[in-house]
Amino acid sequence: MIHEECEILIVEDNPEDAELMLRSLKKMNLANQVIHLEDGAEALDFILTQGIYAQRKNIIAPRVVLLDLKLPKVHGLEVLKEIKSNPETKNIPVVIITSSREDPDIKKAYDLGANSYIVKPIDFKEFMTTLSHIGFYWMVVNERPN
Repeated sequence: MIHEECEILIVEDNPEDAELMLRSLKKMNLANQVIHLEDGAEALDFILTQGIYAQRKNIIAPRVVLLDLKLPKVHGLEVLKEIKSNPETKNIPVVIITSSREDPDIKKAYDLGANSYIVKPIDFKEFMTTLSHIGFYWMVVNERPN
C-alpha cells in the first residue's frame, strides 16, 4: 500500500511497543493518520519517497516521526542522520523513543538533530501516559509552517 498522508510515523520493530504507541495515540484521538513501519530501511524509503514508496503523490511530510534506535536493516541513528541531512526532510521533527539510556546514544542523537530523546518507561501505564503527552504536544501544541 502506498500511503499518501501520514501525520505520525512510528518506526518501531517491537510489535508490543508499537501497539502501545498506537493505543496511546488513539486514546488521545491522535491516531487518524498513523503509519507504523518496522525497519530503518523502509522508514527511509517512506520519508525520502524512494523504493516501494517512490510513487507517493501529494507528499505530506509527517508532523512527527517516533523513531526507535535499535532497528533492523538500518539503525535508528542512521535514519535520523539521513532525515536531518536532507534539505527536503530536515525540518520533520524526530523524537527518539528507545530503551537506551546510554550517554553516547543520547549525545549522538542530539548531534544528528533529534528534536527529543525519550527513554521508554518500563511501566505500562507510564509508557501510555508518556506517549499521550508526546502525541498531544507534536500534534496539537507545536506550531509548524505550512
